Amino acid sequence: MNVKRIGRIAILLLLVAGNISCDQVSKRIARQQIDYGEQIKCLFGYFTLTKVENRGAFLSLGHTLPDSLRFVLLSVLPLLVLLYGLYYLLTQYRASNLLALGLSFALGGGIGNLYDRWRHGSVTDFMHLDLVVFQTGIFNMADVSLTTGVILMFIALAVERRQANETIY
Repeated sequence: MNVKRIGRIAILLLLVAGNISCDQVSKRIARQQIDYGEQIKCLFGYFTLTKVENRGAFLSLGHTLPDSLRFVLLSVLPLLVLLYGLYYLLTQYRASNLLALGLSFALGGGIGNLYDRWRHGSVTDFMHLDLVVFQTGIFNMADVSLTTGVILMFIALAVERRQANETIY
């Protein structure tokens, strides 16, 4: 393996670790500083801090599933996807920088939420946006990392597809 490839891998792994760290530090602060049911309004009420524990996936999907099925769907399956994503990140050195960046963010977010699920039995969510015409569910920094990563990967794939189409014509 050459020095350039090792440097790229190191940077990407630092990005994954940085996303995990940002998520875990913010969740630790939320667990310590925000009471359940408390609502801290910020940015003229458009942004609210409020702590909930999410036993399900996105928007609490699956929180009522039997424990064994929920464990498989929300712990085992994501672990397999994350391991494959990490393998891809470390071995596909020809992937575009934008795709690798997006994957790093998505992996960091996925690992952050999976760690919570294993350590605490649920994922701590604590942020809510209400922009009048658009409102989110309650989310955390891992969700921000995941969303950012997926958007970056879609952009990277769209750019690659467009470049491939331009070379055909």
